[in-house]
Amino acid sequence: MVVMIQKVRKAVFPAAGLGTRFLPATKAQPKEMLPLVDKPLIQYGVEEAIHSGIQNIIIVTGRGKTAIEDHFDVSFELEHLLESRNKKELLAIVRSVSDMINVAYVRQKEALGLGHAVLRAKELVGNEAFSVVLSDDVIDAEIPCLRQLLDVYEFYGASVVALMEVPTEAISAYGVVDAEPVAHNGAKDRLFRIRNLVEKPKASEAPSNLAIIGRYILTPEIFHSIEAIDPGSGGEIQLTDALKHLLRSRPIYGYRFDGCRYDAGDKLGFLKATVEFALRRHDLGNAFREYLRSLPL
Repeated sequence: MVVMIQKVRKAVFPAAGLGTRFLPATKAQPKEMLPLVDKPLIQYGVEEAIHSGIQNIIIVTGRGKTAIEDHFDVSFELEHLLESRNKKELLAIVRSVSDMINVAYVRQKEALGLGHAVLRAKELVGNEAFSVVLSDDVIDAEIPCLRQLLDVYEFYGASVVALMEVPTEAISAYGVVDAEPVAHNGAKDRLFRIRNLVEKPKASEAPSNLAIIGRYILTPEIFHSIEAIDPGSGGEIQLTDALKHLLRSRPIYGYRFDGCRYDAGDKLGFLKATVEFALRRHDLGNAFREYLRSLPL
């Protein structure tokens, strides 16, 4: 008997965090709206979802996040102004943002952890597999990272998390997996079957150097697991703990994705991403490269 694997149609974007690492810039604007060159961080994640074949976006927002809703909405006044001034290229850019996706919003009234944010999307997701994208993690890849995970999900029909090798001195900032490699598509070092997950272990206690990065494909059973676990430190409900609970009854895979990840939730990571993305731009790259060369570094 052939089991039909559900197509993933929805991506959940947790965006209710306070962005304290970027204060004072995030005092009055969401960190997800900080511009990386000329697009807000969250738009890179949304475009990745679209290029991966997902059209329905669920954004979990909180207080002070209306700028995100405004960004993906139609801006009649701005469009009218650009049209009246015959600025067709700019008008096309503005319209492409509002035409990009089907978007729904749900509020997370308190920032009670990533697991809690995902649980807030339960009613909008329904009883189907879905993806989760953390817009802090900007991933530049020839095949979108989310698409790489979807290919694994569509083969195995199980939850999949994105993995990346992380230096020992940084491992304590991540959820880390204990996993065994699985041969897949001719490669033996990309796909792993997860045996255990540990949230932010000490370097000496980390089960591996494979850390979970902000891309997930989750089966709907994850909602029961989130509801079943107790809050961790700070009263937060951690998604890693829920995945550990899910692992008792369902297999979970990890995929060491092909691509370059930037931690845009960190000031240095954000600066690195800004420089490298600007250098790749055909309209900015050459002039920016010459400017950098002129600096007395």
